[in-house]
Amino acid sequence: MSKKLIMAAAAAADKDNDSLQLPLRNWMDMETTKKKTTLSHKESIVRKTTIAYGILELILRWRCFETTTSKPFKNNEPDIIIHTDNFTVLVSSTNSSQSQYQPSWDDITGVAMKYPKLSLTIEEPAYLTCLFEPDETHGQLGRCLEVEHHNHASSSSVMHEDENSSVLPTKAEATTADLTNDNNERMRVNNNRCYYLVAKVLYELFANEVFPEESSLAVNEEATTIVVSTAVATVLSEEPVQKKIKSSSRHYDVLSPPAKGDFNTVKLLPFQIPSIVRMQQQLGIPASLCRMMQNLLEAALSRGDDEDDENTSLNDAYKSLRDVAEDLHLLLLDPDRFLFDNEVQQQGTTNDETTTIIQLRYRKDKLYGRDKEETLITDAFCRVSRGKSEAFFIGGFSGCGKSMLVNSLRARVNVVGGYVIQHKFDVTVSQERSLSGVISAVNQLCVMLKRRNAPPRLAKLAKKIRDEFGADVALLARILQNVSVLSPEFISPVAAAVEEEATGGDTMNARSVGFTLLRFLRLVSSPKHPIMLFLDDLQWADDTALDVIHTFLSDTMGSCMFFVGTYRDNEVDANHPIFDLMKKLEISHVPTSKVSLVGLDRENLNTMISDALCLYPRICNSLSDIVIKKTNGSPFFVLEFMKSLKDRGLLQYNYHQKRWVWDEDTIRAEGITDNVMHLLSYEMNGLSDEIQLLLKVMACFGTCTNESVIGYLSESVEYSGVRDGLERAVIGGFVEKNREGDFKFVHDKVREAAYNLIPDSDKEQFHYNLGKILCTICSGNGKDEGDIVLLICSQINHGIESIKADNLCIPAAKLNMKAGKKALDGCDHKTAYSYLDTAQSLLPDDNWESYYDLSLRLNFLLARAANSSCKYDEAELILQTICKRARCFQDKLPAYFLLVTIFLAQGKVVDAYNTSSSILSLLGETVPETEAVTLETVGSLIPETLNMYAEVYGDDWLGKKMEDSTLFNTMKFYSIMVTTAYFIKPSHMVAYFICKMVQLSLRHGVCQYTPQALMILSSIVIRFDNAEFIRRIAKNAMLLAERFDLSDEMVDVHLHFHRGAGQLDSYQLCATQLRKSFASGLSSGNANIAFFCAGQGVQFSVISAEKDLISLLQEIDYYRNLLEIYKSELTKYCLLCYRETVSTFIDKGKTTAIEAKLTFADVSDPGNKLLEMFYFHQVFKNYWIGYAERCD
Repeated sequence: MSKKLIMAAAAAADKDNDSLQLPLRNWMDMETTKKKTTLSHKESIVRKTTIAYGILELILRWRCFETTTSKPFKNNEPDIIIHTDNFTVLVSSTNSSQSQYQPSWDDITGVAMKYPKLSLTIEEPAYLTCLFEPDETHGQLGRCLEVEHHNHASSSSVMHEDENSSVLPTKAEATTADLTNDNNERMRVNNNRCYYLVAKVLYELFANEVFPEESSLAVNEEATTIVVSTAVATVLSEEPVQKKIKSSSRHYDVLSPPAKGDFNTVKLLPFQIPSIVRMQQQLGIPASLCRMMQNLLEAALSRGDDEDDENTSLNDAYKSLRDVAEDLHLLLLDPDRFLFDNEVQQQGTTNDETTTIIQLRYRKDKLYGRDKEETLITDAFCRVSRGKSEAFFIGGFSGCGKSMLVNSLRARVNVVGGYVIQHKFDVTVSQERSLSGVISAVNQLCVMLKRRNAPPRLAKLAKKIRDEFGADVALLARILQNVSVLSPEFISPVAAAVEEEATGGDTMNARSVGFTLLRFLRLVSSPKHPIMLFLDDLQWADDTALDVIHTFLSDTMGSCMFFVGTYRDNEVDANHPIFDLMKKLEISHVPTSKVSLVGLDRENLNTMISDALCLYPRICNSLSDIVIKKTNGSPFFVLEFMKSLKDRGLLQYNYHQKRWVWDEDTIRAEGITDNVMHLLSYEMNGLSDEIQLLLKVMACFGTCTNESVIGYLSESVEYSGVRDGLERAVIGGFVEKNREGDFKFVHDKVREAAYNLIPDSDKEQFHYNLGKILCTICSGNGKDEGDIVLLICSQINHGIESIKADNLCIPAAKLNMKAGKKALDGCDHKTAYSYLDTAQSLLPDDNWESYYDLSLRLNFLLARAANSSCKYDEAELILQTICKRARCFQDKLPAYFLLVTIFLAQGKVVDAYNTSSSILSLLGETVPETEAVTLETVGSLIPETLNMYAEVYGDDWLGKKMEDSTLFNTMKFYSIMVTTAYFIKPSHMVAYFICKMVQLSLRHGVCQYTPQALMILSSIVIRFDNAEFIRRIAKNAMLLAERFDLSDEMVDVHLHFHRGAGQLDSYQLCATQLRKSFASGLSSGNANIAFFCAGQGVQFSVISAEKDLISLLQEIDYYRNLLEIYKSELTKYCLLCYRETVSTFIDKGKTTAIEAKLTFADVSDPGNKLLEMFYFHQVFKNYWIGYAERCD
């Protein structure tokens, strides 16, 4: 779209074989003829405007020379040079003569001046696309014209500059040359004469008729009328230019300026200007061009002193010819807005009557005054698109254009094949549902992938997801419901969620959710397809959501993300989680940029107003001075202020002048508020009751409201008018429809003003009534609250006192429990905790007696939510309450199991072991003391178990399911005993508990803990040197794991497979599979097992040389960085041992070692696994570096 208009001192046009040189008047005649046949009126206007712009640039070049060299004009020189007959048009006509010339719409190649000889070349013009039908392929209407000037050595004597002289001066230089270079009256009169002559040329160009000299020619008090065109005709005859200049002064009386001191005698009668403008309008010339010629004639009247300032009729008069050229450039740049008479209309309703309203033409998608910031954010994204994640934070007050700055990058992201996902945090819901906002943003990505990729590519992506996640795809589908659009098989199983609620087996938390999302983002992001995550209004986000963002950005294993976060820097203090995130990113060496936006400066604000009014920027200056003082340059405030001026009649559209008009003095005297909230409130108070009700309702739900909510409410008597109010609110510019089909406020400030329509004393009751009516409508019509149950609860919970007064505590508690369960199922644990905690607060003091079942289920769900939100102490207290108040042992078992998993998560291994041992005793099992279990005991127990397996094994046994709930719970707690005994008991104790688990399964049937027991058994008996038998046990374990569709337990299964049967095949394969187990463990929330898999995988990598040592060291450091988040001390010491070994192998630790202190607790403890590991690595290192004698 960007074309060049290059102005050069070129050879004569008749020497150019590709162009014809037509006198301007001849070209105008041809244009008129062509307009009657093939050329539309708008096409003709654009072409003539292009010629006009070229003429002004030629005149400015001539003027620049005259003023900078202080050379005075010859008496008749302006009239000769600024004359229609002094210009020619260059048109394309290859191998054609002038007589054979057939004009076409795109034939213009340049403009030239005969005296002095200057030419201007237009290259690759692009015209009028928007005027044609969609199937036509012409260029675009708007053009950005760039001008470059050179001198012509053989030009007339007035041009003496070197051929390689500099380009045209800047606006400031040209203005100085035009106005202040020769500060005397003679220069003023010459300037005024030039304005008049330019107006005359433009009139003749666009009207194609002679300028009405008899009504507007400048005259002398004594003089007779001078026919200037005769002199011009002589100069432009066949004789050389220099010769004709000399002879013309002898034969023709060319108008010259009056004698010094007689300047007041040159006048242009003011009343004649309107008549000229009317003539132009009657000829169909656009109002913008009529206004330009009017302002030129007004400039011819100007004295250039204080009297002009007092004469309001001259306020819009031009101050320089450079301003004229810039206005013409603007007309060509956006003709639809500035050149043509395009009055945007909208139907409005006033007193039940439909009226036509002229609208201000705001550029909603244009970013004003942010060039520097736009460059910074673009550069940052370009770095990301080369393969490394980066963060970009934007601070600023509400309405300063933060979101607009981010959105300016969307097109570039799309062009390079990237994806933009976003979420806007909301003051009304975000602090309760912060993590759900991040999940929602990533959920959008699934739909984008489906929409933008062909089926073969989607099939490949689905395969990558299956390969990466395996059984964990159920976890992914549980978090990202939209992942099912990528493949029908990616659906979250409902049965698993029911089982987790009953048993407390859900170990997922915010960290595991974040890591699962990260695994997905690694698969779909790349330098060719980077992901831009935009989170708006971070001041309302909490540390849970921001920790997930840190997980995304600090990843060093292949993700490619550009994170952009905006926040109101005037509404946060130094302790806000935003700044903690910035510090963490710095520690993690994630490149981070930060900018702060302020209000627009005077020039950019004036451009914004000029665009809205479709007026030349110079005309809007006076209004901009008022607006910037009122708004401090806030872009949103500017728009609302202008809208307020229009609504109050202080800014009106003049249909006769075809422009917006105003009175600065009246606006200043009006005393309009300088607070945007007051401005919006004033406007909203004048709206109809239906619109106000709709705005109040939407404000209660935040910045965005689901359309289904509006539909439900419209069914009620109280809110029957919201649907009609919605339509009017959209027309009024308060609300708009988003891409998902929901409705949102156009700006946060609009939502705040709408919320303020509700008196503070009535807000809680308004929320409560809104939620109660929604709940009544859903239940009364037999509809399930479904997705809006969280919205209903968020409204009802504002009126806790009203709930109690209406005796609705139990129904409200059940509704909150339903909302909490839904949030838990969606892995939004903090939101779940909020709703469940509210539900518990609504129960009576005797709830365990009067509402036992409700209390039991509610407390257990609350403990789950607290555990997943890392509120371990609180979860322990709730579980201890359950264990104390539950009526029977069976009701206590889920609480005990969740309690021991919490102990494990906190590293309280002894507490977990002792509690599990006590529960097993109550279940009827005998758990011996460690001293009572000898190696001989285990030595006989293992063959006994293997023999039983050999006898019982078969398809019948594999299909026999353990039905007894007591035995099932026994297996659960034995699995905890196995895990804890590994860290604090001798190895043979682990074997003892495994044999007990396997024998229970062989006698009573299989359950979901059987695969883990069988797999560990195979790793124990690997020393028996019966490979076939070991493989069979392991194979059966894997088949059972697939049958039970395990996810959480699958990590243990894989770990022990590769510690046992897997080693019979390949250490390298074991290392690869253990990495997958590590990822699976973190996704399911089993962090301790996950990092144990990581350590074991590193050990196999070292032994098998599966990976080069440098890469392996980087992998270990990746695990270590994650451990700074997960705080697992046991695993940390293991990894430090592995790291020291790898560092020794690389360079004996000279450059790769780190300072780390290893602590091994009680070295005399025979079950000290850390000490065993330390000795193993010492032996291993010494052997490989050549000190085998030390291994004894």
